[in-house]
Amino acid sequence: MAAEGDHIRRYNYTGEDDEVPDDVTHITVDASVTVITEEAFYDHLNIVEVICDLNVKGVGRGAFQYCYSLRRVIMPGVEIVEEHAFNFCEALTDVECGKLERISEYAFKYCESLMSIDLPSVRIVEENAFWGCKALTDVTFDSKLDRIEGGAFSWCPFLERITIPLKDGLITHDDIFTGCENLDHVDLVEGELHETVAALQLEEWRNEMNEEIDSINQILPTVYAGSGWDDDGMEYEDGEKAQAIRMWIGSVIGKIIHYQAEHQRLLDEEVATTLQLALPRDIVMNSVLPFLYLPSYTFE
Repeated sequence: MAAEGDHIRRYNYTGEDDEVPDDVTHITVDASVTVITEEAFYDHLNIVEVICDLNVKGVGRGAFQYCYSLRRVIMPGVEIVEEHAFNFCEALTDVECGKLERISEYAFKYCESLMSIDLPSVRIVEENAFWGCKALTDVTFDSKLDRIEGGAFSWCPFLERITIPLKDGLITHDDIFTGCENLDHVDLVEGELHETVAALQLEEWRNEMNEEIDSINQILPTVYAGSGWDDDGMEYEDGEKAQAIRMWIGSVIGKIIHYQAEHQRLLDEEVATTLQLALPRDIVMNSVLPFLYLPSYTFE
């Protein structure tokens, strides 16, 4: 919000035919708008806040590009942010986007004041989406995340922690975390995986799974992050953190599948046999065994 004494001019945006005054500071996007059009607020240097109605579903290409003073964006219904939408919004610190599903390439590139972002509904993060967000330290996804593409978090040097689901194919390129020299902690989304591990038959299995899950946080601090440009000043050298995370995901998935099978084998060979000796078979099959099965967990 504007500080006391600052000039405030509010504007209600109703669509692509609007001519937005240059001195506008606070934007509300009307309920009649479903998509903020391409470059609608491009290079408007005085905008500090944007609040979208729930009916707004999309932010067009470059809609807020070069809005250097923009600090706060509230977009509760937006599902897609197109490429370059908030590129070079260097003052942006607060983004609320609970229904956002797709972040297109370069959408938040060079948002150099953004420190953390919560993305509970995001499925796809496209190439270079958060490239060069120098203040970013913490990114939280939920179980809906399917894919992070190349360079998505490259050159976020203070990124320390990211929360992701355990999914094969999630980490698509080796350069996703290039230049993220402080990235040393990956959390898994709370939910079925943790329930499955907790329900494993033997303590030894549970301990080994928990050690495997935590191993990435021992590995990442030692992994090369990538640095610099080549002799022609054109390209940087990819780091190895994305590759380490991808390999870790594969290892965790492999181990949990193995122990699920072992758990089921014990259930079939020992627990079921013991119960069948003590109870009529129909009671065992219909009432007892269902409570012994592991919580289901699938790796999409």
